[in-house]
Amino acid sequence: MTYVVTETCIKCKYTDCVDVCPVDCFREGPNMLVIDPDECIDCTLCVAECPVEAIFAEDDVPDNQRQFLEINAELAKVWKPIIEKIDGPPDADEWAKIKEKAHLLEK
Repeated sequence: MTYVVTETCIKCKYTDCVDVCPVDCFREGPNMLVIDPDECIDCTLCVAECPVEAIFAEDDVPDNQRQFLEINAELAKVWKPIIEKIDGPPDADEWAKIKEKAHLLEK
C-alpha cells in the first residue's frame, strides 16, 4: 500500500509532510505535492503532518478523490523530488478552506 496526496493540497502546498518523510518520496509540482508510489514505504508519518488532511492510505482515499491515485503515480514520474520543507504560498490558508479544486491542478 502507498499513500496518496489528494485535491485538498492544490494551491495550499504545505510541505510539513516532506520534513518527516524518511525516503524522500514527495515530488513538487507548480501548485501541489504528490507521493511517488514506488518510493513510499507506508510509514504513515506524513499523514499526521499534513495541516489540511490531504494525505490518505490508498485504500482509504475517498471515492470522490480516487483519481488522485493515478495522478500521483503519473506526476511523480515527471516532477522533481522535494526533500526540505519550504514556505507555502502566501494565500495557502485561504485555499485550505476551498474543497473543490481539482480543476486548478497545474501539471
